[in-house]
Amino acid sequence: MTGNSVIELHSVTVGFNGTTVLDSVNFSLDVGEFCYVIGKTGAGKSSFLKLLYRDLLPNRGVVQVADYNVSTIADKKVPHLRRRLGIVFQDFQLLPDRDVYENVAFALRVTGQKKRYIKKRVLEVLGLVGLSHKRKAMPHDLSGGEQQRVVIARALANEPRILLADEPTGNLDPDVSAEIMELLKTINNRGMSVLMVTHDYDVVRRFPFRTVQIKDGKLEDIKVI
Repeated sequence: MTGNSVIELHSVTVGFNGTTVLDSVNFSLDVGEFCYVIGKTGAGKSSFLKLLYRDLLPNRGVVQVADYNVSTIADKKVPHLRRRLGIVFQDFQLLPDRDVYENVAFALRVTGQKKRYIKKRVLEVLGLVGLSHKRKAMPHDLSGGEQQRVVIARALANEPRILLADEPTGNLDPDVSAEIMELLKTINNRGMSVLMVTHDYDVVRRFPFRTVQIKDGKLEDIKVI
């Protein structure tokens, strides 16, 4: 990888059942860069993301993420790769039987962190997303925007190098979407690389960053008007 990149794809091809989804794709994301990935349903956006956290392997080509060659990494090293990534899902995936504090703390406990550090780090990231006062609340007592903030806090808990956001505003109304985007901008301004998959062109226009489009198996930089 080049010194300024946290993600690089070189001539990556992915296909299923004889259908090519991504065709000789090249891509790089720099340290501290914010980039949108757009495209129609079925264009390959989910496959693109899955390549990055090794839920999917390419048929051909090289995928490098945070100094790991994802294409050849040993299975036992995959958890180490994923700790370099913070992943934000559209459907939240919070643990319904645990409060906000415990949902975030869980991400740290599975990596074997000590109790004192866990408490310090959970309070830090809840403060960053503006939810310190909600740390004892249960997920079902939170609004959609608040739940997404918890997901972002959890994604940041292990101090990843890259934040991957899969349709993070997809289930939110426009005002709440704007609040989440402002939060992602703040995180990006602190030096975090952010790669966000979205179909929300209004968000892309309102919060302009580099934008790449997946279309007919190809990926290219575009300008959204």
